[in-house]
Amino acid sequence: MTRLLALACLALVAACGVDGPPIPPSQVPAEAQTTGISVTGTAEIGIVGGNG
Repeated sequence: MTRLLALACLALVAACGVDGPPIPPSQVPAEAQTTGISVTGTAEIGIVGGNG
């Protein structure tokens, strides 16, 4: 189990910086700043009850 944990930690650290050095948000092009995530739907709240 200890070896598995050590391997997982090593994999996480090895993945740091894979896509290049960090870029400040002010220097990122506008088209790259969109997340592509949208949230849609409805929500309702109320009280339902009675004698029939």
